[in-house]
Amino acid sequence: MIGGMGGWEWGIVLVIVIIVFGVGKLPEVGGAMGKAIREFRDASAKDDDTTSTETESESKA
Repeated sequence: MIGGMGGWEWGIVLVIVIIVFGVGKLPEVGGAMGKAIREFRDASAKDDDTTSTETESESKA
């Protein structure tokens, strides 16, 4: 279970997404979601790197 959601819940979400966006738009929506998740991970990784670099330079001072 991801985020506390089981198979039935994911099925209901998928049906709602198909109703709202239509079957033709699903690849676009999926691609946009994937891109957003990748950008979020990259940004948070950069933030972690910056934070650890700042912490190391502060401890040297």
